[in-house]
Amino acid sequence: MDFLNYAFMQRALLAAVLVGVIAPAIGIYLVQRRQPLMGDGIGHVAMTGVGLGFLLNSSPVWMATLVSVAGSVLMELIRWYGRTRGDIALAMLFYGGMAGGVLFVNLAPGGSNANLTSYLFGSLSTVAPADVTAILVLGAAVVAVTLGLRRQLFAVSQDEEFARVTGLPVRALNLLVAVTAAVTVTVAMRVVGLILVSALMVVPVAAAQQLTRSFAATFAIAVALGVTVSIGGTITSFYEDVPPGATIVLLTIAAFALMTAVATPLARRRARASRPTGDPVECAIPATRQAGDEVGV
Repeated sequence: MDFLNYAFMQRALLAAVLVGVIAPAIGIYLVQRRQPLMGDGIGHVAMTGVGLGFLLNSSPVWMATLVSVAGSVLMELIRWYGRTRGDIALAMLFYGGMAGGVLFVNLAPGGSNANLTSYLFGSLSTVAPADVTAILVLGAAVVAVTLGLRRQLFAVSQDEEFARVTGLPVRALNLLVAVTAAVTVTVAMRVVGLILVSALMVVPVAAAQQLTRSFAATFAIAVALGVTVSIGGTITSFYEDVPPGATIVLLTIAAFALMTAVATPLARRRARASRPTGDPVECAIPATRQAGDEVGV
């Protein structure tokens, strides 16, 4: 526990816990919406905000938040109205975000691409007190949205048409999910990095889904896993001098593999237990009917 004697590790661990909570908390809605790579796209756009922060001598975290929120709103507008050329527009937005970040950093006084490294892949020693304050404020907002509006966000993420029929403001809620995801990306960039943050938003949710299909249980397990791997990756990074973002992501993938290995025999056992007993010929008829019902026969 000697790592707790260092102020920068105290800040890094606090940031890691917060990121471990909020990344899966919004990631579960992205998985339900079948947009697991949205965080990756927002991370590319946020690079422009980081570059502007260096260029304007302001906080890169807050500037990245503003730019990524604007980019997430634009992404939603493209999704609504882009139709056939939407993918091309999104690609230009992502690549333009990366290029803008590199350009603005190099235009800043004394700036170079080396300044982007800690934002791209995370860095323990560069988590400043101001960064912790920003993460606390933004993280609280993300938790308030993901928990306070969980029923509405779940309904929209599952079936937009049904949610619209029930009277929910679908477009407003979709925008809220996009903006919350953008805030999460900027919160996590000091710990995981812009390039790898999407993995912490998605993989813990996918791992939790191996064990349960309940939304509440998946949410709880995903958040617990996110916190565990974030703390584990941060401590490992301190002792082994390896990048924290990469370590956290690899631990998350290892947890996914472990949960999959555990879930597979459990699923087979449940399947055997649910099989009807009795005469094999009599049991085949209901099974055939059930298969036909599932395909709409």
